Amino acid sequence: MQKVQLKELLEEMTIDEKIDQLLQLSADFYSEKAEERTGPMADLAIEQANIDQAGTILGVSGAQEAIRIQKEYMAKHRLHIPAILMADIIHGFRTIFPIPLAIGSSWDESLVKQMAEISAQEAAVSGLHVTFSPMVDLVRDPRWGRVMESTGEDSYLNARLARAMVKGYQGNDLKNDFTRVASCVKHFAAYGAPIAGRDYNTVNMSERQLRGKYLTGYQEAINAGAKLVMTSFNTVDGMPATGNKWLINKLLRKEFGFSGVVISDFGSVKELVAHGVAENEKEAAQLALSAGVDIEMMTSCYAHALKELISEEKITEANLNEAVWRVLVLKNDLGLFEHPYRGADVAQEKMLVLSEEHRQKARETAQKTIVLLKNQEKVLPLSKEETIAILGPGTTSQDILGSWSWQGQKKEAISLHTGAKQYTNNLLYANEIYDYFEPTQKAFDEAIELAKKADKVVLALGETDWMSGEAASRSDIRLPQSQRILFDEIRKVANKVVVTLYNGRPLDLSVLDSADAIVEAWFPGTEGGQALADILWGAVNPSGRLSMSFPASVGQVPIYYDVDSTGRPYEVSPQEKYVSKYLDESVYAKYPFGFGLSYSSVEYNGLKLDKQTLEVGEVLQVTVTLNNLSEKATRETVQLYIRDVVGEVVRPIKELKAFHQVEIAAGKSKEVQFEIDESMLRYIHRDQTSRSDEGLFECLVGPNSRDLLQKEFYLNK
Repeated sequence: MQKVQLKELLEEMTIDEKIDQLLQLSADFYSEKAEERTGPMADLAIEQANIDQAGTILGVSGAQEAIRIQKEYMAKHRLHIPAILMADIIHGFRTIFPIPLAIGSSWDESLVKQMAEISAQEAAVSGLHVTFSPMVDLVRDPRWGRVMESTGEDSYLNARLARAMVKGYQGNDLKNDFTRVASCVKHFAAYGAPIAGRDYNTVNMSERQLRGKYLTGYQEAINAGAKLVMTSFNTVDGMPATGNKWLINKLLRKEFGFSGVVISDFGSVKELVAHGVAENEKEAAQLALSAGVDIEMMTSCYAHALKELISEEKITEANLNEAVWRVLVLKNDLGLFEHPYRGADVAQEKMLVLSEEHRQKARETAQKTIVLLKNQEKVLPLSKEETIAILGPGTTSQDILGSWSWQGQKKEAISLHTGAKQYTNNLLYANEIYDYFEPTQKAFDEAIELAKKADKVVLALGETDWMSGEAASRSDIRLPQSQRILFDEIRKVANKVVVTLYNGRPLDLSVLDSADAIVEAWFPGTEGGQALADILWGAVNPSGRLSMSFPASVGQVPIYYDVDSTGRPYEVSPQEKYVSKYLDESVYAKYPFGFGLSYSSVEYNGLKLDKQTLEVGEVLQVTVTLNNLSEKATRETVQLYIRDVVGEVVRPIKELKAFHQVEIAAGKSKEVQFEIDESMLRYIHRDQTSRSDEGLFECLVGPNSRDLLQKEFYLNK
């Protein structure tokens, strides 16, 4: 449809039809069973007419159902305008990939793009048009349950992966490529920084910090072409994001140049009342629409109040038209006017969804996201000749998909035990199912006896899926007590203990200090147990690198690598009392950002800069040599950090600015090069502008944010 036709369509719409275009309802409202619609209708106090004209629908499942709903919807709509069908496809549709925090640990943009492409293919053939992904919220407090949905603690890495995800979801021709879906970046803004790590809690930060760290991911996703932005539940400078004019109209629309659709998070328009910035739904509707929110998700403030607000001239019909226009443009960009059923195809859905090809891609992805945290005396990889006891709650568990795996089926997931059987017949495993929280005495006793008989024990521990995700904040991020007890008792009788972890957040792993090896598998998705076995038995050399720091104890959090310099730095004199430190704990992470081991030994040396002074408009060449001292080829993520030694404001002690992933053959060396230019040295100054300062900088290169080679250079302006 041409833009002129869209304008004619908008002019033909009544005010009621326009208002309903801004209403998003769940699939329940379109059920063929009347009793399933009655409750939701009463809760929102809406009429059948609102349902028949609501512009977007949330959570429709399956091609057949999508086609039915769209067909009936268009038949009832006076102007036959199609609906947009949206859903949370976060890390896979039916084929579930590792959680986003694990995806971040791959540091692999092509892998992330491929995950998004496959997710889009399965979603699109099942009738969906929009995914609420990527979530690019910067996360630094593992108590917050939704860290699992982010790609980590670093703004640069998040931005790179956000771009890859948007490109994977949307492709290059969204209007004609029906294997793709529109991407909605979320949650705008700073949702990942709730005080005390408690979901939905207040966020309080300076504008400079917001601009310098927290906006980067959103901006990169928007630059990559994301069609929608979702508002966050939290406040920004004391004003809830969903009613924040400065945030949406000034920052997002004017500064970032975003012309697409802004959608509220679930119920967040009405929550303006609970926040205390609106007295009632009418005021909430006025605030949200005036701020620039186009679609209200699952509350009915717009439906109830916009018409009256227009008649009272508290908002104008022009305000309404702007929002409706953006919704119509999105429908047009998706090709829905010409193809209302778009990619929905029942026959293709059966062939494509959870196909063997997709399962294999999920397995390969999981392999690259698993992080080897510890491998004392090279206890890993395991051999086929060894007798291995796989014990603990994660042994046969298929609860490995993680939160936000909407269409994923646990029964379709490959457990660790199933994966292990592909490599060896020398397995001991319990007959009794070992519960994550309250194992029976019989199960506990059996585990101890089996541990005594094995050459090595693989102890599979961790969280269940409900322990992380939305509304899953935890003040104690240790393993459950029963698992800590199990580890202690197994350690007493076992020769070697390898711990594997399924979880959705960094944990306090202090109880595992005596483990011989620790393997972080996250929630690895449908093929997770197979991928974990691939790592344990050495068919795959682990290459994952942490995208979020693991604390030494919960008392350190929030903990992250790019902390600001202090006036009394711990590093200078750690034995002194009057420095920035704890009396009872290190200030350092147990396992820092960027950390991860492999079965190879790689030595970094020979860091060189081709010049000592960088001029504006030039580039500084950085070279480092990597030597693979082992007999196993490896994949290394080489990380470049920069420190601005003196700034107008206090600067971080280091910031990630680039990384390269390289394959190094056994016994070989490889030279890795980076380029530094002036734009990489810019930061947000006191006047909220981004620019660099002349002066001294440190270039740091290494395998993680802790173990780094260092050289100095000078920027001349």
